[in-house]
Amino acid sequence: MTPIVLNLSIAAGQIRYDWTLDQVMELYQLPFNDLMFLAASIHRQNFNPNEVQVSTLLSIKTGSCPEDCKYCPQSAHYSTGLEKEKLIEIDQVIAQAKAALDSGASRFCMGAAWRSPTERDMPQVVEMVRQVKSMGLETCMTLGMLDQKQAQTLSDAGLDYYNHNLDTSPEFYGQIISTRTFGDRLATLQHVRDSGMKVCSGGILGMGEQQADRASMLIELARMEPQPESVPVNMLVRVPGTPMESAEDVDPFDFIRTVAVARIMMPASHVRLSAGRESMNDQMQSMAFFAGANSIFYGEKLLTTANPEANRDKELFRRLGIQPEGKATEVRVGSWTPENCPKNNNRFYDATMGKKEKSVN
Repeated sequence: MTPIVLNLSIAAGQIRYDWTLDQVMELYQLPFNDLMFLAASIHRQNFNPNEVQVSTLLSIKTGSCPEDCKYCPQSAHYSTGLEKEKLIEIDQVIAQAKAALDSGASRFCMGAAWRSPTERDMPQVVEMVRQVKSMGLETCMTLGMLDQKQAQTLSDAGLDYYNHNLDTSPEFYGQIISTRTFGDRLATLQHVRDSGMKVCSGGILGMGEQQADRASMLIELARMEPQPESVPVNMLVRVPGTPMESAEDVDPFDFIRTVAVARIMMPASHVRLSAGRESMNDQMQSMAFFAGANSIFYGEKLLTTANPEANRDKELFRRLGIQPEGKATEVRVGSWTPENCPKNNNRFYDATMGKKEKSVN
């Protein structure tokens, strides 16, 4: 089989919206080192490889969600021992946002366990956006499904990003959720895009899906025009009481492969390491950064599940020479040429590097 990098313009890092399942599966099946090299090279064309965008996520309304997502401890369908909370007060949000800003976060994300926000709650949510935005932070929310009016209201308030994950492939989706359709998710994302907000959308690995499902999910994301500005790649956190509590572990190399393929397919998007980082060791996280992940959440909790503490992240950044996005100094990619490029990777050179040296800003 002729390697896909030889007969397509993938290695040039061009944005494409016409991916096929065969093409993406071929990427998944590349030798691991070749896949990593290709993803890392494309990443360097679009981003400073030593910068990672940092966000903080706060749950502004916890539990009692009417949806039946089998992975989620916030669903009212499952008994997980989660302490339910009503929509919190704005002053609590501002206090948390200030702490996030002080710890180095550039984006503050607010999540509510709703099927969709109610008209009663929208004014308070809008005020949260306005006040957090006034602090100099980028703003992001995940509130469930939105109609066009709600999306426009949030956009007019200054919301920068809206998160609404696809979760998995359209083929596997019905095995995970029955209370809303895959089409419902796509409709919300279209409302977000039409309102002028940026899209944050990704999926979850480890719910029993096959590699083809992961490929199909990435195709759905990559076909969006424009592609999502932020693509979270989550590893399932198995919560007792949910139907997924006994799911099998995701192989670390399979997870890294998905990060790398996402980077290749969506070269200009931020690829975020999201849920599941608590169970990743430093070596796995550093490999994910090399594969093209360039966004994380700081903080001890992602809505209702554990996340590495900010100090641990800062120490890992120090060891790797990584800075929060916008604070790194200019770096040089290096001097790869056809003559000094490792023998087995010569076929990647012209399309991925193009010059002997390239500055990354």
